[in-house]
Amino acid sequence: MKQVYGDEVMEVVQSLKIPSRRQFLRVNTLKITPEGLVNAFLSQGIELHRFDQICEAVFTHVEGPLAVPVAQKRIVVDKFTAESVLQGAHVYAPGVLKCSRLKRGDYVTVTDVHSQVVGAGVMRMSETEILTLRRGLAVEVTSPMYRALSLRETEEYEQGLFYPQSLPAIVTSRILAPSPGETIIDMNCSPGGKLSHISQLMQNAGRVVGVDRNMKKIEIARRNIQRLGCTNVTLISHDARYLDVDYPSLRADKCLVDPPCSALGLSPKLYVDLSESSIKNLADYQKQFLNAASRITKSGGRIVYSVCTITEQECEEVARFGVEELGLEIAEQKPYLGVVGLKSFGAEASLLQRFDPRKHGIGYFIAHFRKR
Repeated sequence: MKQVYGDEVMEVVQSLKIPSRRQFLRVNTLKITPEGLVNAFLSQGIELHRFDQICEAVFTHVEGPLAVPVAQKRIVVDKFTAESVLQGAHVYAPGVLKCSRLKRGDYVTVTDVHSQVVGAGVMRMSETEILTLRRGLAVEVTSPMYRALSLRETEEYEQGLFYPQSLPAIVTSRILAPSPGETIIDMNCSPGGKLSHISQLMQNAGRVVGVDRNMKKIEIARRNIQRLGCTNVTLISHDARYLDVDYPSLRADKCLVDPPCSALGLSPKLYVDLSESSIKNLADYQKQFLNAASRITKSGGRIVYSVCTITEQECEEVARFGVEELGLEIAEQKPYLGVVGLKSFGAEASLLQRFDPRKHGIGYFIAHFRKR
């Protein structure tokens, strides 16, 4: 990260420790208009705000930082649980790492393994119950440091009227610009956010193929596209790096490559335990997906590469691989709501799009290619 942000790296690290101040939702226009969803939540006392640059994007404000009372007793939780509690989630038994001498009804401070306070609440299980049962509500968090709405628990979510999604993720599918009648391949489709957005933008006309090697992830994507009413999607459980070999007749007008990454741009991120070698291995892995996409995309077709991270290895260097090794052309991005790529990329860095955690509440990278 230091090679990307230089002397400002600690400022970026600190910005990643807090949630984005805006919680974005993508309105599913296959089922409801943006105005309809805004009004549906407003009738329940929940205020959604329209995002002017993208019609299907709406957001709520995240409250905080809030004062967290200091308790005499503490409970230590894992990284995922701590980052969830920070935004208002409760603590469940599997996320507990240490809970010495605690009993039901105790008021406790919740911390991560580095003693960073993320919230406070009331014990709903004893130490013995947590360690023996390993399931159930352990702490009802009453005082999180930040408070985001739990919109996944609403009837509107169950009805498929919206999908919780970051702004850069919404932008990514918009840049791909899928049109009715096209064949679009999502090389890394689970959990189905961008996949369903692509289907939505195509108005369920044309063909969308979602690929993931993990059958459990395919089932997650299937549940989401069914809930959202996406009827033009075919799901394939396969390693997308070998699509061109194992599905030689499959050809795409456009491909989305959104591969596994270090996720260093996601917030809140209380700490990181990734090595340089892990990041290099991820970048090599990402290049394999881009390579396969270049082989199955028709001449003149488009490929969008996106990752929720900020390392040069996974961002500009993968884009450079696309140009220099695969013969792809860097193309203009619309909409463009972020900042330019790193100068090290060269003259076309202004055609790449980065999202800065300090400004946008998330670190993200997008490259748009045209296949010759």
